[in-house]
Amino acid sequence: MSTALDQDFGKEPLKVRDTEHYQKEYVQRFVEKWDALIDWDARAKSEGQFFVEILKGREKVKILDVATGTGFHSVQLLKAGFDVTSADGNAEMLTKAFENARDRDLVLQTVHADWRWLNKDVHGKFDAIVCLGNSFTHLHDEGDRRRALAEFYAALKYDGILIIDQRNYDSILDEGFSSKHTYYYCGDQVTAEPEHMDDSLARFRYAFPDGSEFHLNMFPLRKSYMRGLLKESGFQQIKTYGDFQETYQENDPDFFVHVAEKSYHGD
Repeated sequence: MSTALDQDFGKEPLKVRDTEHYQKEYVQRFVEKWDALIDWDARAKSEGQFFVEILKGREKVKILDVATGTGFHSVQLLKAGFDVTSADGNAEMLTKAFENARDRDLVLQTVHADWRWLNKDVHGKFDAIVCLGNSFTHLHDEGDRRRALAEFYAALKYDGILIIDQRNYDSILDEGFSSKHTYYYCGDQVTAEPEHMDDSLARFRYAFPDGSEFHLNMFPLRKSYMRGLLKESGFQQIKTYGDFQETYQENDPDFFVHVAEKSYHGD
């Protein structure tokens, strides 16, 4: 958790490529503005019932949201009738998520947990794990990514599924940045765009109407690399959607959503 008001990337922010640093990036002032970036109503409209239908279609009930953030998906899933446990590595985010749920007459079961040691803090087995909001890109080290996926895999029941999303970094790296701002970051008064891109760093700038600016340093996951990691972690069947659609041109989507299943079954 960071109780600082301002972010601190030091004198050379492009050299900050450390998994541990995200705790210092989500300072309280940034967390307070995060919902303006998302715009809950617009995001709910853009996503529709995508995640609910995937989970209900596979008869999943007990869900672990490992990237709760300010609570958007945990709240949507609770409202849809799922049994949800909400985890996050940032205590500021969890506090905000609990407040957001309370404002909607809901109570979140929250757990402060680091993905790399998830099963130390989160107990039991789950039908599904959701890791959304481009959160997995906060892991800069490949060992951390593999460790986190192993923890997710271990926390799932034998027929469990992992739903994990990411920005379309392939398109940004190969073609340059463009965003329709239609799906994930729906706040129409907020700018979210890359300030620097290379093969191991995506530094994004978030600008708000009051003139405040914040940054996040993330790892630019390529789609094929992410799918490979999921397979190597033991997931048997992986389906990737582009902006919630089954068919798409590779460079068109802003985001990919991977649905990874522990057990193989024919369609």
